Amino acid sequence: MTVIEKQTLIGKAIPKLDGPKKVTGEARYVQDIELPRMLFAKILRSSRVHARIVRIDTSAARKLPGVHAVITAADTPGVPLGHGKDNPPLKSDKVRSLRDEVAAVAAESEDIAERALSLIEVDYEDLPAVFDPNAALLDDAPVIHESHPDNIPFTYEYSQGDVGQGERDSDVVIEDKFTLHFVTHCCMGVSGAVAQFDADDNLTVYSQTQVPFLYKKDIAPIIDVPPEKIRVIQPSIGGGFGSKLDIYPFEPICILLARATRRPVKLTFTREEEFLASPTRQPVELTLRSGVKKDGTLTFRDVATVHDNGAYTSWGATTPFVIMQTISSLYRVPHCSYRTTVVYTNNPYSGSFRGFGNLQATFAVESHMDKLAEAVAMDPLAFRLQNAQQPGETTPQGMVFRSCGLAECLTTAAERSGFVEKHARYSRYGRGQNGQGGPVKRGVGIASLLHVGGGAKIYRSDGCGTMLKIDDYGHVTVLTGASEIGQGSETVIAQFVAEELGLPISSISVVNDDSELTPWDVGVHASRTTFIAGNSAQRAARKAREKLLAAAATKLELSAEELDLREGNVTRADTGEALLELPRLIRSLHFAKKSEVVMTAEYYEPPSVPQDKEFKGDVSASYAFGTQVVELEVDTETGVIRIVKVTAAHDVGRVINSLGIQGQIEGGVAMGMGYAISEHLLVDEGVIQNPCFRDYKLVTAPEMPEIDMHFIETLDPEGPSGAKGVGEAPAICIAAAVVNAVYNATGTRFDSLPLTPERVLRRLKNHA
Repeated sequence: MTVIEKQTLIGKAIPKLDGPKKVTGEARYVQDIELPRMLFAKILRSSRVHARIVRIDTSAARKLPGVHAVITAADTPGVPLGHGKDNPPLKSDKVRSLRDEVAAVAAESEDIAERALSLIEVDYEDLPAVFDPNAALLDDAPVIHESHPDNIPFTYEYSQGDVGQGERDSDVVIEDKFTLHFVTHCCMGVSGAVAQFDADDNLTVYSQTQVPFLYKKDIAPIIDVPPEKIRVIQPSIGGGFGSKLDIYPFEPICILLARATRRPVKLTFTREEEFLASPTRQPVELTLRSGVKKDGTLTFRDVATVHDNGAYTSWGATTPFVIMQTISSLYRVPHCSYRTTVVYTNNPYSGSFRGFGNLQATFAVESHMDKLAEAVAMDPLAFRLQNAQQPGETTPQGMVFRSCGLAECLTTAAERSGFVEKHARYSRYGRGQNGQGGPVKRGVGIASLLHVGGGAKIYRSDGCGTMLKIDDYGHVTVLTGASEIGQGSETVIAQFVAEELGLPISSISVVNDDSELTPWDVGVHASRTTFIAGNSAQRAARKAREKLLAAAATKLELSAEELDLREGNVTRADTGEALLELPRLIRSLHFAKKSEVVMTAEYYEPPSVPQDKEFKGDVSASYAFGTQVVELEVDTETGVIRIVKVTAAHDVGRVINSLGIQGQIEGGVAMGMGYAISEHLLVDEGVIQNPCFRDYKLVTAPEMPEIDMHFIETLDPEGPSGAKGVGEAPAICIAAAVVNAVYNATGTRFDSLPLTPERVLRRLKNHA
């Protein structure tokens, strides 16, 4: 008798399924795609930050040998793209920023296309420009878009309770202004697309989009192609981080050139172009006024923000949707008011970026939490624990915390880092610095976060579809709508399916890159994929499991409850005795009197609800929490900050792939560190000054600190196997923890980022 022990893949360290392809160079990125008769495209961008287009002469470019098409706005349907519908692919009347697209060329080679661009003549009439959002609000400010003469495309207003009453209840009230800056995504793979029409005018686009099904719907009117005639194939994507959530002008330009030439067209950015023309994290000026009672109870938060929208509207304009959640609901806040003004300028426009406004909000809120704690003579940890929510609470904004590990994240991160003892020892009162004098001061800081962990109901559906089939030999193919952008979704999906069907993960193939084959999904954003695509895949696998066990029960004359699936076999559930090989069972179904194929489908829609007109509602099926403690050194003679250690405790619901979560936290810490201490896209009067990795200071491997990470398992009741999303969370609160640690080390507090050596040294000298 063969006995098979029950195994589990949940919680194990599973390497990414696409890892071997990427390591060996087998993976095909958009730059690797080569199609017969393919042409190469280039875009002519504006040489002005704000000007009327008087004349465009493309005649010389059209005559250049090897050029197959030159297009301007006159050759397009004229439909703008973007959520504000204000950004046409090619500009016709005027340009509003240096990244503006004026004309485009398709040629036999990139060199010929570049030469053709140099032959295009454009005459401009310069217009007054504005680069500061507060200046753009003045009555006499230049108007960026005539449809918004006040330069305000959006405002947001949210409130809960009575802020006036909260202020009257306060023993301490603190007000500060925080200034957050431009940073960019720095994906290793630059942006690009390949477009091809067939003889029946069906369009295939090789796109790096994170939202292939929304992409079809949104791009269709821009290029005048019905969405049902558009096929989206996603090549391997060399980084997303939210940068590929929207449609950007280069994509319809590439498609329009393919239609004009009736040949495949590839358009890819140079690295400099990636810096100049990619979306950014949005600059925010945030004024925060908050209060506390003497016993450490939070009373109110009153927040006003001004957002630099840049020249056009993309996803950056909607970051208040997430910012207000942190303002209203990170810790118990009975009274809250939040107002946002989004302002057009002639700067680069911003898009979606990992954390989606939450880095800016958490930086302000968690800086204030430390200041409030100090004002009432409380330890920063004890103060946070006193105000931390517990499982089952509903916030005044309507978010239901079905699972909530905030308190446990706080205590775990603090205990494992020795926070309380170190904070007292390093404090400015004791002037602790590694127990000795000298210019290098050591400090420790703590900060927490709240973020969506089960998607966000910002569309009518936040769901994901799965189709599953098992072949005659027990191999499973899973077709999922969830895109793989490097985050490891296909590995987690394979784990869920393998777990349900009792198969090794090598028996699972995941297809996720072709809209012609895969079912609908809203896209990769809002830390939703493990939760929502995982639920969909798990439920599809359970349907297949039920079908298989029912068939096996009939064949073996046992009940389905007595059987299990283990290691490719049907076994007795209690003893593990192997009774029947799974492939034999499947083949017997095919050749039975009533032949049957083992195929299932599932569409999972989370129980979240859209917010109402007052921005209240349970917008996510689950919420993620985390706490990070940063220990660092500040050299007071040079201003250099060295982060020594990060202790991270994250509420992940349940660990599905421990290796995958480790990678997410390490990557998030690196991104958060860059935001805090080094990364700054320098924009001077609309001109990017550092469009290269030499001058844009990413955190690299030698600068990474020790990371001590801990996974808090709260077993979310709606999550697949109890899991919740963690993708964005690790980047969110590092900056606040860094600033709190610098204050602990030096007694100097910072309200703007990044903490470059120059800025730190100047501030320290001014406060000496």
